Amino acid sequence: MCFSPEGVRSPFCDMSYSGLLDAMRSGTVLESRALSFDAQRRLHFRLGSFPAVMPHEECADGVADGKIRDIALVTRVGRPVCFVITHVEIEHGSPLFYLSRTAVQRRCREEYLDRLVPGDILPCRITRAEPFGAFCDVGCGISALIPVDCLSVSRISSAHDRVRAGDDVYCAVKGRDAQGRLVLTMKELLGSWSENAARFAAGETVVGIVRSSEPYGVFIELAPNLSGLAEASDELLPGMLVSVFIKSILPEKMKIKLAVLSVSDDGDFRFPLRFSLTQGHLSRWRYSPEESARNIETVFDGGSCFAVE
Repeated sequence: MCFSPEGVRSPFCDMSYSGLLDAMRSGTVLESRALSFDAQRRLHFRLGSFPAVMPHEECADGVADGKIRDIALVTRVGRPVCFVITHVEIEHGSPLFYLSRTAVQRRCREEYLDRLVPGDILPCRITRAEPFGAFCDVGCGISALIPVDCLSVSRISSAHDRVRAGDDVYCAVKGRDAQGRLVLTMKELLGSWSENAARFAAGETVVGIVRSSEPYGVFIELAPNLSGLAEASDELLPGMLVSVFIKSILPEKMKIKLAVLSVSDDGDFRFPLRFSLTQGHLSRWRYSPEESARNIETVFDGGSCFAVE
């Protein structure tokens, strides 16, 4: 995709002088690793054997009006950055290519992001995980937020429990914030209760992660979109890795009854993300089984997205 997240794009192979001129004339979106940020607040690159520079206001859409601070540009050093070549000048007898990330980001918004509606599915790359949610690159370095309660059905205390920087994920558009920035949701792409429960059977012993402890029992995650309930215990704390025996699976009650067998000290364990959908559009997503009296679903309706339970 022309407007893929930074770091995902296939490398541009023809770094000859004529190849770079062709890319400039065609407006091809390229990507290279930023090597430095100088005192004039410019990013520097190497395109094959040729030096290239990105003027300050071309480093990101929003720099010119102060929405993007220099710290965001400094952190690009050592990382892949997308751009188009705007022009080339001969300096000291050698060509110097001038680049613009700003132009690419404006094109990305106009031709891609601004056309997305709630329910549209898109690839993203996680850039930062915070307690309240995860920031991700939705295209050409443009950021969007996945709120923590949208990362999975299984409740987590921080986005770091589910994703890490560099993870490639898929999300659906949930809506936009007051500034018009995309707000995303991931849980609708991780499978329904039935789809996840079908991977397990009563009588099995499997691994789980303690997510919360209540007076009536302990919720243990078996998959990002599936949890079961074990007997209450003061010794089981959120984040603990445990082995559990599956006593029963009850689709009509949407419950899985568990018995904890042992506790591990691996507090960094995460379940892999298995996406049931990776492209297209969702109009409606039902989590609860058909035989359950409960109806838990997300409705993506035109310009809005809302949950029903």
